[in-house]
Amino acid sequence: MKFTVEQFRAWKRKCVTLLGMSGVGKTHLSTLLRRSDWFHYSGDYRIGTRYLDEPILDLIKSHAMRDPFLRDLLRRDWITIRNVIKIHDLGPVLSFIGKLGNPEHGGLPLDEFSRRQALYRQAEIAAMLDLPEFVRKAHEVYNYAHLVNDVGGSLCELDEPRVIEMLAQHSLILYIRVPEADEIKLIERAQADPKPLYYRPDFLQTAVKDYLDLRQLDYVAQIEPNDFTRWVFPRLFHSRVPRYEAIAQPHGYTVSSEDVAQVRDEADFLSLVESAIARAA
Repeated sequence: MKFTVEQFRAWKRKCVTLLGMSGVGKTHLSTLLRRSDWFHYSGDYRIGTRYLDEPILDLIKSHAMRDPFLRDLLRRDWITIRNVIKIHDLGPVLSFIGKLGNPEHGGLPLDEFSRRQALYRQAEIAAMLDLPEFVRKAHEVYNYAHLVNDVGGSLCELDEPRVIEMLAQHSLILYIRVPEADEIKLIERAQADPKPLYYRPDFLQTAVKDYLDLRQLDYVAQIEPNDFTRWVFPRLFHSRVPRYEAIAQPHGYTVSSEDVAQVRDEADFLSLVESAIARAA
């Protein structure tokens, strides 16, 4: 959607999609807005509770079945296992995605890692396509005036045009750009606590080849999972930036992560969006 400042102010049921890398402030903004009559639609929460719930439970059960005591309880239906995911703690989703590399260090073989990556991609597409229905539910079921769509950092990697077209049709897309001076800080923060990530297939294939050559390794099972995740993140970050820009330029508006960090309430957020609209005009 494209707006003038006046049109945005008059929009009775606002829907804003927050776009950008993990760590730029999307969930921070969403949490603030939740206090002011905004429904917080978390893409990753929807993925974990709806579209990857069964695969996550299957993974947990497969590990539990290796223990004779738990195996007997599960097969007799004497215990149940539940997937507990919170918006601020997506641990089960991250554990399912996993990291590539040596199984003895918690890594996954390339074929299994790629299988889970493909499942995650389909889940993220499905979760995003659910947005119009949640706009309706936010108002009619939960009685919220507005909705903020807190999307995963991998949205730009999906290569699924209908997702972007739908988001542009039903929401104002707000891209949170990281200033060049802050890129190093974000990268260092991600490397200090390496988390599982989604990689588009062609990117992953090239990255694995380059990493094996650099470390003089012969095969994926020799990869140290955390080392690969730390090594690949700067490359992933810089590959995503032009993809975000390609979405934001025709379809949305851009703000700085520095400005996002200054937002303290709904009024600050609305002012931030209006400033972005005014700049684009």
